[in-house]
Amino acid sequence: MAAKKKSAKKKIAKKKTVKKVAKKKAVKKTVKKVVRKAASKSGSKVTLGGNPVSTSGKLPKKGAPAPAFTLTTGALQEISNKDLRGKRVILNIFPSIDTPTCATSTRTFNSLASSLNNTEVYCVSADLPFAQGRFCGSEGLANVKTASSFRSNFGKAFGVNLTDGVLKGILARAVVVLDENGKVLHSELVSEIANEPNYEAAISSLK
Repeated sequence: MAAKKKSAKKKIAKKKTVKKVAKKKAVKKTVKKVVRKAASKSGSKVTLGGNPVSTSGKLPKKGAPAPAFTLTTGALQEISNKDLRGKRVILNIFPSIDTPTCATSTRTFNSLASSLNNTEVYCVSADLPFAQGRFCGSEGLANVKTASSFRSNFGKAFGVNLTDGVLKGILARAVVVLDENGKVLHSELVSEIANEPNYEAAISSLK
């Protein structure tokens, strides 16, 4: 009788141990899922003069549809994905037209755009449309268009809002190329904001 009781106690103890192990495994799986989900939502890291800064999200990957967005043109009109359908689009994204690298990238894309068929280049920043237009006008840049994110969801939609550092609140440097249907052909988040984007990679994605 005593032996039976002892055996029964062992079985109960074993069941409890198995349940505890199963519970621990379930908790670990849940934690891993939460961590993965958080990682997918978290931003990217870039640098400004070698100092780390964060973005609000991640650029859409090649093959993905572009996120819904709006921008404001120099004529203070709103444009969205729908307005760009039917044309290939290069989004040259940068912090401000009033910085040397941003100005250089605008001039470079203006030069490259003249040889691209059915392609529009939009230089996108949080600058007011007046400032963007003034720069392109004074430089004689007729092959690119400007668009401002100053009152839109663009930075959040593309994950390019800078969330810390001295440039917090404006856009990181990036390039996104879209096909006629709004699908991403190429995307680059420039790792050092002071550097220029990879122009060749952007243009090659259209060939």
